[in-house]
Amino acid sequence: MQLDERKKKILQAIIRNYLETGEPVGSRTISKYTDLNLSSATIRNEMADLEELGYILQPHTSAGRIPSDKGYRLYVDTMMEEKEREVEEMKEMLLEKEDKMEALLKQVVRVLAQNTNYATMISAPQIQRNKIKFIQLSRVDRGQILAVIVVEGNMIKNHMLEVPEGLDDETLLKLNMLLNTHLNGLPIEEINLGLIAALKQQAGIHSAIVSEVLDAVAEVIKEDEDLEIYTSGTNNIFKYPELADNAKASELISAFEEKRALSTLVQETLADENNTGIQVYIGDESPIQNMKDCSVVTATYELDGGMKGTIGIIGPKRMDYDKVVGTLKSLMHQMDDLYKKKD
Repeated sequence: MQLDERKKKILQAIIRNYLETGEPVGSRTISKYTDLNLSSATIRNEMADLEELGYILQPHTSAGRIPSDKGYRLYVDTMMEEKEREVEEMKEMLLEKEDKMEALLKQVVRVLAQNTNYATMISAPQIQRNKIKFIQLSRVDRGQILAVIVVEGNMIKNHMLEVPEGLDDETLLKLNMLLNTHLNGLPIEEINLGLIAALKQQAGIHSAIVSEVLDAVAEVIKEDEDLEIYTSGTNNIFKYPELADNAKASELISAFEEKRALSTLVQETLADENNTGIQVYIGDESPIQNMKDCSVVTATYELDGGMKGTIGIIGPKRMDYDKVVGTLKSLMHQMDDLYKKKD
């Protein structure tokens, strides 16, 4: 017999309450935990059906109910299906967004080069402020669980953990609840030694699992993603005699092709948290050695979820600053409209 939605909600409420308190759960308690607006008598009837079907047990007369192994199994399978579906939907959405974002950035940098007649670059947005959205521990086999870690910006990382074979479903659920209750929405910098010690203490004999999950979270944050940079208009350099000298042009083109110098420019621009406007570097002011004979104008764009990127225009010192700054301001407004209002 398949459970209807009402029975499933009551069973979920019983299990959640029992996991929190460790005490048998009565109908009056459940009436406070569900949004069904049912009387205690109706809930008692539903609980009787759940007991007859083997999903809950009555440990002794006049006591409330506790989940059976069958009840835990249904709860775990349902929860895992929901989480897996949520993660898959998130991955599909991210892939779609990444494809659209890549096409947009390539178009932006190409149009910038055409409109300004200078060399242009734009970096893909990166996560600057990291918060944990949720952690999902899932059983893979008797000796392994998979930790799925989702952080701000919907960056998803998977980490495989070796665990004792005796780790049961109830313990796995308790660990999921422990981690998510304390870490959901928490900025990474607030995960301090005191919090780690408290989590490990609450996890008891399973503190090693909590410790390994927290190590995996730290790895996610420290992990350096390859910085994607798109460029266009490199040949525009040859339009300006002061930059067309073979040695100077070669250095500039090399900087654009290898992108290491551009990556430095992006990282330095994004490192200044207060820098969300337009910066102009003239000659020796440039943070890149190869561009000391140029002017570099950068703008930081910001999308939802703490995602930031850098737009750069590189040209001669006699560049048309008014046109360049105006173009960048217009572009930033357009990106703001596209990604903050419509997405």
